[in-house]
Amino acid sequence: QVHLVESGGGVVQSGGSLRLSCAVSGTWITIYQMAWYRQTPGKFRDLIASIDVSGRPNYTDAVKGRFTISRDNDKRTIYLDMRSLKPDDMATYFCNAPEENWSWGRGTQVTVSS
Repeated sequence: QVHLVESGGGVVQSGGSLRLSCAVSGTWITIYQMAWYRQTPGKFRDLIASIDVSGRPNYTDAVKGRFTISRDNDKRTIYLDMRSLKPDDMATYFCNAPEENWSWGRGTQVTVSS
């Protein structure tokens, strides 16, 4: 069974930076596209960044140029480096494999103070 554990969230001032991590257990991630999502209360969970098996990233317009997704297959970990954070980035962040039916982790909360 695959388990996803997100970490690295916290409280940061507007304009600040954070690095999120997603540790995957129960499988090697080498063959999977991976992604970061975020969700605010009452809204759907949105995919904001993905990375394919070759390491090619893709981003939604809302985070393009500010966020960087990366992967370390040996460590079975996905990262999201976030800079120039805005209050609109405040959410719970999750990782998962978009094409797989894995259970969701608990996410990590990012709070951005203006």
